Amino acid sequence: MFSSFEWMMAMRYLRARRQEGFISVIAWFSLLGIALGVATLIIVMSVMNGFRAELLDRILGINGHLSVYGEGDRLTDFDELANKIRTMPEIKSVTPIIEGQVMVTNKGVASGAIVRGFRKEDLMARQIIATKIEGGSLDNFDKNSVVIGTRLARKLRLGVGHKITLISPKGNVTAFGTVPRMRTYTVAATFNIGMYEYDSGFVFMPLESAQVYFKMPGSISNLEIFIDDPDKALAVGRQIPPLVERNVRIHDWQMSNAGFFNALQVERNVMFMILTLIIIVAAFNIISSMIMLVKDKGHDIAILRTMGATRGTIMRIFFLSGASIGVIGTFGGFALGLAFTSNIESIRQAIQGLTGTDLFAAEIYFLSKLPAVVDPGEVVAVVLMGLGLSFLATLYPSWRAARIDPAEALRYE
Repeated sequence: MFSSFEWMMAMRYLRARRQEGFISVIAWFSLLGIALGVATLIIVMSVMNGFRAELLDRILGINGHLSVYGEGDRLTDFDELANKIRTMPEIKSVTPIIEGQVMVTNKGVASGAIVRGFRKEDLMARQIIATKIEGGSLDNFDKNSVVIGTRLARKLRLGVGHKITLISPKGNVTAFGTVPRMRTYTVAATFNIGMYEYDSGFVFMPLESAQVYFKMPGSISNLEIFIDDPDKALAVGRQIPPLVERNVRIHDWQMSNAGFFNALQVERNVMFMILTLIIIVAAFNIISSMIMLVKDKGHDIAILRTMGATRGTIMRIFFLSGASIGVIGTFGGFALGLAFTSNIESIRQAIQGLTGTDLFAAEIYFLSKLPAVVDPGEVVAVVLMGLGLSFLATLYPSWRAARIDPAEALRYE
């Protein structure tokens, strides 16, 4: 498609002489702009993908894909109900739980928390908890013990074997008014999931103890269901009421976290649009540098035309010059983006060490590490966009070079 002569002339024009240094500087800045734009897009999209994937894994690891509630604030005959639901082929597990809010105190330090009552075997089967135990053991999880997050333990200055007091907002009614319901438990183990909200605000308690503490004998708050494909939660949830032949309320994970994940998607789309402007600006720099190059090489173009070069040849020469800037910049940005993404946590730690600041506070961003997941489809789309904008940016200057009239260009020579 391109002859060796055209390649030679295109590369020669990119190697500017001293009097053409300014044009060369603009070309280098164009190359750098496209490289940074492509790299930034890859990095930001990967971080957004990683952030969503990590949050989804942790949210769906702690919480079920579906939750089944009774007509009131409790669910009775839950084992029979759970057995019926387990007959569905899409179901992986059904777990009865009790959930309630409490105030956790220790030696004058207090913090709000959510108590979740689990049977011991169900908690040990919950891999996101069982595999993240940092202190103690789930073997000690009995009716007078609890399992808490490491950040909550640090906040309350607690350790394994220490006592913890739970205060329920729903107190006991006496002749002298409502008295807060208080009970002391032993910390059997601590876990560290890596998500601030859970590590600092969740307490796991044996189901029998939770039934006594929250005054729910023989009943639970809800059933948590895990299915094979979380994206089919809505469809599976619709099949449950006819199956169990009871009036139950079904909540799926998408309903519970819809606002959160929709906000992430909107932010991701906006970031993509904003960062694309970097590549567009760099493409305009290619246009300006190529127009200046064409104007400077008007005399050379006229001589080439008189020697037999066609308009197509001239157009291809300058197209190659401009496209080379875009191609080198795009693939340079591609390599830089992947390298940065692969080492993003190490880079974050290094910057934090140099500046002494926390660039990714777990209290704000929910996660304790900066995640990044590279989506090959997105990377290909970014690279193709960079190449496409670069090629489009060279069309007008190349066409303008091909339209130069040799007679006009050499009139005053």
